[in-house]
Amino acid sequence: VMMDYDKCIGCRYCEVACPYGARSFNWEKFEGDNDAVPEWGSPEIPRRPRGVPEKCTFCVQRIDRGLELGLQPGEDRRATPACVNVCPVGARVFGDLNDPESTVSRLLRENESHRLREDLGTGPRVYYLPKRGQG
Repeated sequence: VMMDYDKCIGCRYCEVACPYGARSFNWEKFEGDNDAVPEWGSPEIPRRPRGVPEKCTFCVQRIDRGLELGLQPGEDRRATPACVNVCPVGARVFGDLNDPESTVSRLLRENESHRLREDLGTGPRVYYLPKRGQG
């Protein structure tokens, strides 16, 4: 679910209603650089306004731009979510679930996985794998 920040009034109802508890309220005004995320401050990373709930969008702007350039999300860094690129231990994987040859499809095929709140029928897109050597 994407937010329309031009319409959001900051009531936080969506935060309460989120079945995953994934929304957080943006109390702060972010300014300056962020050393943890090298791309922070680049024009492609929109700063959400203060006073609205927010959640991960899988860096949709990176994916869209990458697809326009013919890049493959999950394989090409410029078309892959920033958290996947900067994870120091490679714990995050992103890719095309519709492509049976993608890394993410292979990992799901070869490992047990679970998704949060599947019982609600929301079709979660985040899969969790057990630690290597477990499960």
